[in-house]
Amino acid sequence: MHPIKSPKKLIEVALPLDDINVAAAREKSIRHGHPSTLHLWWARRPLAAARAVIFAQMVNDPGYQRELGYGVNKKEAEIKREKLFDIIRELVKWENTNNEEVLQRARDAIWESWRETCHLNRNHPQAAELFNPEKLPAFHDPFAGGGAIPLEAQRLGLESYASDLNPVAVMINKAMIEIPPKFAGQKPVGPLPAGEKQQNMMEDWSGAKGLAEDVRRYGHWMREEAFKRIGHLYPKVEITPEMVAQRPDLKAYQGDELTVIAWLWARTVKSPNPAYAHVDVPLVRSFVLSSKKGKEVWVEPVIDGDRYHFEVRTGKQPAGALEGTVLRTGATCIMSQTAMPFKYVREEGKAGRMGERLMAVVAEGTRGRVYLSPTEEIAQVARTAQPEWKPEHALPVNPRDFKTPNYGLNTFGDLFTPRQLVALTTFSDLVQEAREKAIVDAKAAGLTDDGLGLAQGGKGATAYGEAVGAYLGFGVSRLSDIANALCRWEITKTQVRNLFGRQAIPMIWDFAENNLFGEAAGDFQTSLRSIVRVIERQTLTGLPLSFAEQADASKQGLSESKVVSTDPPYYDNIGYADLSDFFYVWLRRSLRYTFPALFSTMAVPKAEELVATPYRHGSKEKAETFFMDGMTRAIHNLAEQAHPAFPVTIYYAFKQSETKEGSTTSTGWVTFLEAVIKAGFSIDGTWPMRTEMANRMIGSGTNALASSIVLVCRKREATADTISRRDFQRQLREEMPDALEAMIGGETGQTPIAPVDLAQSAIGPGMAIYSKYAAVLNQDGSRMSVHDALILINRAISDYLNPDSGSFDADTLFCDDWFAQYGWSAGAFGDANTLAQAKGTSVDGVHSAGVIESGSGKVRLLKWSEYPSDWDPRNDTRTPVWEACHQMIRSLNQQGEAAAGALLARMPEQGEPIRQLAYHLYTLCERKKWAEEARAYNELIGSWHAIVAASHDTGHRDEQIGLEL
Repeated sequence: MHPIKSPKKLIEVALPLDDINVAAAREKSIRHGHPSTLHLWWARRPLAAARAVIFAQMVNDPGYQRELGYGVNKKEAEIKREKLFDIIRELVKWENTNNEEVLQRARDAIWESWRETCHLNRNHPQAAELFNPEKLPAFHDPFAGGGAIPLEAQRLGLESYASDLNPVAVMINKAMIEIPPKFAGQKPVGPLPAGEKQQNMMEDWSGAKGLAEDVRRYGHWMREEAFKRIGHLYPKVEITPEMVAQRPDLKAYQGDELTVIAWLWARTVKSPNPAYAHVDVPLVRSFVLSSKKGKEVWVEPVIDGDRYHFEVRTGKQPAGALEGTVLRTGATCIMSQTAMPFKYVREEGKAGRMGERLMAVVAEGTRGRVYLSPTEEIAQVARTAQPEWKPEHALPVNPRDFKTPNYGLNTFGDLFTPRQLVALTTFSDLVQEAREKAIVDAKAAGLTDDGLGLAQGGKGATAYGEAVGAYLGFGVSRLSDIANALCRWEITKTQVRNLFGRQAIPMIWDFAENNLFGEAAGDFQTSLRSIVRVIERQTLTGLPLSFAEQADASKQGLSESKVVSTDPPYYDNIGYADLSDFFYVWLRRSLRYTFPALFSTMAVPKAEELVATPYRHGSKEKAETFFMDGMTRAIHNLAEQAHPAFPVTIYYAFKQSETKEGSTTSTGWVTFLEAVIKAGFSIDGTWPMRTEMANRMIGSGTNALASSIVLVCRKREATADTISRRDFQRQLREEMPDALEAMIGGETGQTPIAPVDLAQSAIGPGMAIYSKYAAVLNQDGSRMSVHDALILINRAISDYLNPDSGSFDADTLFCDDWFAQYGWSAGAFGDANTLAQAKGTSVDGVHSAGVIESGSGKVRLLKWSEYPSDWDPRNDTRTPVWEACHQMIRSLNQQGEAAAGALLARMPEQGEPIRQLAYHLYTLCERKKWAEEARAYNELIGSWHAIVAASHDTGHRDEQIGLEL
């Protein structure tokens, strides 16, 4: 038996978590050039978080040298660790994404750690296989999804392998990590669009810039060719004298032909009132078209006898005007005011009697948007569109995420207007033509040709033309997200809003159809421009060739030991396969000749998808069993085949929170942890990372995802023993305090973990104890479940944070218990007196401390905002921790971190008790659902690092002043 010497990695000890989270949050607002704009994928990891996790997973923690007896003291280890933190702080910044100097520092640190590890294992029997100091281990992500994790592994210098069952995800990964390095430095081969000047011969075509330029050029050709074929379906609108007579505000445009930006339609159903059975009642949630200040526009349905028509009005909608015809309870007939419950609307839709009616036209004028009333001529042009093909694949019977089948829209083709179908099929067909043109032009430009396409591993002219075609195919697929009949008109930004604002296909009533040649948001050129920017940013040279393939994570094996970081499906959170069929039908039409095996099926594979969806498996219990079994197999593969010198990192996000026995858990979280442990892993750490957008959840009203949890896992020892429940509890009591102190005190150099994240972070050391054993046995000999272990771990956290377990003063203990019972409300003096005596103090004493109000037989705790702003702890003869803590909150909220730091400098001995009390009070408020109070304590801890730094500055200045005096 030759055990591998595996130094602890940085991620197993400490992280500059705040810096990572700040960068990840900032990244969510970045659009131009961000890989997420290549093509939509749900629940992507921010690049910053992925990059930081992989780096910290690869580098040795400096403290490992002490463990091996190298004589490095604790202070030296902290200094070295801080240098690694500095690398991460620079590494996670968006502006450093392609900063070669910053990246090289990170790569150098990875290489240094790798060579140290190789040296330690130089005598291992598998040294030649596993520990080659001249070659870094490869990287693998078996649930690659949107590709952020494999991309960042490649950026850090690792040969990256990405696999996914979903062909849309596989194509995204090919476009991100596989295709660009193949053609790095390639000059563009396509002809310049007419009217453009020839590029300078010294143009920089480093990285993938040449490929990006060809995508732009052939995309321009596609746009021009498409307009020749179907431009008649997108006519301009002439501003006639008759229109000006009705709308004097249009006078400046009289005689002009304006480009239409969008046509706004209202779905219709027949009126249920027999007297108006001939009327197509419009279903409209709002008649407002623009809410911009000074540019308000709305639509008025004008009733004329037993008919109606729409007229656009400028200015604010007057009081009493019809706001819409659809409310939460149903719709209303505008003619008869007859109620139309959604049941009736659904029946009409399923019977094929749902139609649409043009409500308004939006054009582009020299002074901005021009809103026009609809005409029959304009509507008739749309009706002339006759698509020769549409995706007939049926929408899933998934009532949670897919609402349109309730209203008769049953196939993916039903989600598009005829004009949109004609346009998308035209562009799809042109992808094939552009691909062939690019191959011919590449050969003419002198590229050698091996006759092999991308799917065969080709690197010549054929593969290059196919690479251009692949990105153009993304352009069409991406366009479908904003060129369908489920897009809203955004009244604040006055533009079309794409379908997938969240991971579902909802039903909407009034929708916007954009002009694909409108040269504005939602047209083909705009869609393609986002893709070009992403390719252009692949500027790094010398990146290792990487690979993306379609594979089932529960069945595949790794070709060699690889470093693994992955983001698997979250129980029942998102049905990726069902949702991605929306894009698959268009990608398949555009790219099935380039990647025939990848697009061999009519729809995305679903039976093997590891998501616990009851509608697919027949019941909640069967769905959970399917998820548990499949995820266990997938993670078992990782445990068996991942490189033994590195931990495996796995992302997980919380959902469906439940509170039981005072602890927070969830079905998906428990099931996932069970799968990880059952697969043979021990869990050495859990890190909360703020990687989710606020709207990521299935819908509003569900618990928001505050964080993703990154699990740090090692393969459990084969000789692991079992322990009793009592021994497990004993180890929790002995080991959890030190682990928690490190988290909230920052002993390893990291900033304190915020209270909102502490419960999730503290699961790590608790589960490390639980999962390193083969089993924890209850008194009856049964195995303790993960759920029960989590309860005990949460209890240990609560015990540690309870002021009664520390050295808090009697006044603070009184205030804590009183707060738990009454909050900021008043209670009876008699109750307060009894409690005070039990805590070893008195009501008068607590009152003299300045933290309560007492009188008229009532006692009430003072809020932090009621504390005096001129308070100085040096002049206070009775300062309970409770008072010091709330004075700190007052100072922070009213004056900022510098003032709070100055206050702390006057009572440095209170720092640790204040911090621990804030953690405890946050936990208490969260349990009682006191959100506002919890926020104050969380913000205090979140600012603690800056406050402490400010206190040191204040102390230094006071010392200097003292010396001068």
